[in-house]
Amino acid sequence: MTLKKFTMIDEPFICEVCGEKVSPLGYTARDHCPKCLCSKHVDINPGDRQANCDGVLTPIAIENFKKTYKIVYKCEKCGMIKRNVMASDDNMDLIIKVMSNPIKLD
Repeated sequence: MTLKKFTMIDEPFICEVCGEKVSPLGYTARDHCPKCLCSKHVDINPGDRQANCDGVLTPIAIENFKKTYKIVYKCEKCGMIKRNVMASDDNMDLIIKVMSNPIKLD
């Protein structure tokens, strides 16, 4: 059986890190908090909810991606590195702060 690589889930949630009430994006799947940029390790492929980790994904770097950027995350529980496309309403001050402290990714 082949799993889909992307399942569209754009729903509201409350951020478990900062408590922000997060609204759907409306143009693609919301996968992180726009205020603190944190996410939750629940997916193997975007939207599949197949990961059993449930750890907090903390932003550690920003990478160029096409005409935008991807936020690079490290799971605080299992150490997995994940990448999510930056959203239009993300906290730019925090994006710049993460960009100003670059790390070497393996």
